[in-house]
Amino acid sequence: MSQTHTESGLGKIPVTSILGVNVSKLNMADTVRALEGAVASGRPHQIITANPIMIMAALDSEDNMRAMREAELIVPDGAGVVWAAEEFGDPVAERVAGFDLLHQLMKRGEELGWSAYLLGAAEEVVQEAADRLQKQYPKVRIAGVRNGYFGESENARIVADIRAAKPDLLFVARDAKTQEPWIAKYKQELGVPVIMGVGGSFDVISGKTKRAPAVMQKMKLEWFYRLAKEPTRLPRMMALPQFMRAVKKAKKA
Repeated sequence: MSQTHTESGLGKIPVTSILGVNVSKLNMADTVRALEGAVASGRPHQIITANPIMIMAALDSEDNMRAMREAELIVPDGAGVVWAAEEFGDPVAERVAGFDLLHQLMKRGEELGWSAYLLGAAEEVVQEAADRLQKQYPKVRIAGVRNGYFGESENARIVADIRAAKPDLLFVARDAKTQEPWIAKYKQELGVPVIMGVGGSFDVISGKTKRAPAVMQKMKLEWFYRLAKEPTRLPRMMALPQFMRAVKKAKKA
């Protein structure tokens, strides 16, 4: 059943509930427009790019579910999330892939003079991603770059560094278990208007890995392409049939 919630700087966002997670029904253009409002507000907003694996993780982890419930915006990244919304009879406008949203925000940042901070992945990967993004979007100031290999004892210093850099956008690429809970925990301290987990996007931007061809994306087979390229992802992919079964069960209830 469709709901509407209001968040600071975002206005009213139409959402659909998928297994207890409120997912935005906005298309890409309207999502970017809403996030432009978030930047203008100056207040911190957590943006989650949800896929079936993340929703299943939220059902299994209190920290992940809390992050989902406290996030200001959850967009339908995975094709499975789009499918689930259709199954529940309350479809989203379209898939809003996190990788594409990152680029759309950088593109808008070119026009409005925003700054961005990149946090996560290996040192050489995040540095190369920053270099490539700077060349592609020269009018966006790269306010800082930091790899994702740090422990609890370093959190305070990293948060202070990011806060001092005062970026408009913070892209975080950490492992699936800690990415969203970390953002949720430090969101207010970070004070960044748009904080978005981007998973493996830095790997693709840097050239370390390739994104699925457009035809496979259209056929909603991007997950299969990634699995073929990275067979070690198979245990994580087992969440997909579990997600489908959970949706079918919830639909019958």
